[in-house]
Formats: sequence, structure tokens, C-alpha cells
Amino acid sequence: MPTLLVLGAAGQVGRALVEAGPEHGWIVRGLARDAIDICDANAVKAAVAATAPDAIVNATAYTAVDKAESDAELAQRVNGEAPGIIASAAAQAGIPFVHLSTDYVFDGASRVPYKEADPVGPLGVYGRTKRAGEIAAYKAGGRCVILRTSWVFAPWGSNFVRTMLHHAALKPELRVVDDQRGAPTPATDIAATILKILPRLAEDDGKSPTGLFHYQGRPPVTWAAFADAILDEAALLGHPRPPVVRIATADWPTPAARPASSVLDCARISRDYDITPPDWRPALARAVKELLAGVKAG
Repeated sequence: MPTLLVLGAAGQVGRALVEAGPEHGWIVRGLARDAIDICDANAVKAAVAATAPDAIVNATAYTAVDKAESDAELAQRVNGEAPGIIASAAAQAGIPFVHLSTDYVFDGASRVPYKEADPVGPLGVYGRTKRAGEIAAYKAGGRCVILRTSWVFAPWGSNFVRTMLHHAALKPELRVVDDQRGAPTPATDIAATILKILPRLAEDDGKSPTGLFHYQGRPPVTWAAFADAILDEAALLGHPRPPVVRIATADWPTPAARPASSVLDCARISRDYDITPPDWRPALARAVKELLAGVKAG
């Protein structure tokens, strides 16, 4: 079986890849953030030499959106420079590379879903550094797919689902922003998409579609509507169900600005790879069940 090197193996998508890889015919070698300095070209080359992978996925990122505003140097190294280092190592090895990016590269002003070719306009350090990483990965050459996604959740890691369940157990009501619109995306679905893309990229026939692709769940919702969906699922399992109070972004100031709309047009990945993003709600039900089971077990 071919070998897949996953960087950021302890994160939401990284863990999903480690778990799902064997089912798709891959031997997965996962490295967590503390196991390799992805900003060190020599360390990355050594990891590639040691694992001799047939493909690489970079699921590592500096994702603390607000903290990035005061930690721009580290965010730039991890998000902006490391993808180019990893992509270069993959290109030198002659193997495909998939890099994860974000909806935050857009300013959120569009009234229609964003296409890959639409102008970017990140509002903060996180989005700017992720955009820099896209450019770095692309410039490295090789067979590279850059997958933009959004609002990632899983039964593990830090995410909005876990946060809402935590606060629901402690507070009489939850105040959640209702004027930011996007789409939740299960980490398991992102992993399945990557594992479907990789065999095509590995063919090395010059015909495999490369470059930017959008992938996010359906249907689009606001953060408040997403919170309601989470708490509704949790209530079915006996978890506290406080009301969600809808508020404006202005009522919840944060160090980093968020895009008001980050709905992505996923037509290209559907056309080129026959991948249609599924409804995120069944995956949400599974994630809530697993997260609450973990709380009860603990």
C-alpha cells in the first residue's frame, strides 16, 4: 500500500486522516506539531526521507484567529512560510501535496458564494498568513491541491461544537453572533475528500486537476443557527438546552475581524473530482454523541 505522510496528525483533520487512511488503502505516518518543526526545511526533508511517503498532507496551521493579531510572526511562519517548505519537499520528491486553507482569505462582503478565482481580501493576520501560505505552496510547483474549507468540527480537538456544549452546561443562555454566515464542515468529510483526491494526483499523468479548490458542508447557516443545531442534538441526549440569544457582531467585539459571509462555491471540486459536499448535520449528530459520551465517561 502507498504511504501518506500527515503533518498536524493530532489536529481535527489530521486525526481524521490517520483514522480513515487505512480504509482507503493508505499506510498513514502521522506527525503531530510537537514532533516536527514544519518551519525548518531540514526537518521537513528529514521526515520525508525517513517515511518515504507517496503523498503529503499539511493539516497543520496556526488557527488561533484572535491571538494571531498579537502573534503575527509565529502565525506567518506556520501559516505563511511552512506550506512552501513542505510543498517544495513534496515537489523535490516527485509526490503530490495537499494543503488546507481557509474561508478567511476573503473579506466576507460578497452576496454570492465565493469562487476560487474571486479576489481575496483577508481582514486579519490569520487570513493574511493563510493566503501567504497558499501562494507559497503554489509557487513551489509540483502536483499540489490547496483546499479551502471552513468552520471545521469533529468529535475531538477544539471547535465550536465542543465550546457550545461546554457553555450549555454552565449558562442559562448563550449569546451567539447571527450576522456572520458560512458553513460547518466535518473534519471526517474533509479527510474523505482528500483521500479521494490523492489517488488522482498520484497518477502523475499531467491531467490531474491541481491548484485551488473550495470544499465546505451544506447548507450555509449563521453561527447562531449552528449553535441551535448543536444544542438541539445535545438535548435529544439529555444535555442542558439553554436558549440561543442572537446578537450582532458589534455586540461581541474580538481582536480579529471575521468575514460576514464566507459561503464558498464548491462547483469546481464537484466538476473536476466528482466530489459533492454532503449535508453536515448527520456528522454533527455523531460528533455531539461522541463528545457527550466522552464527558460522561470522564
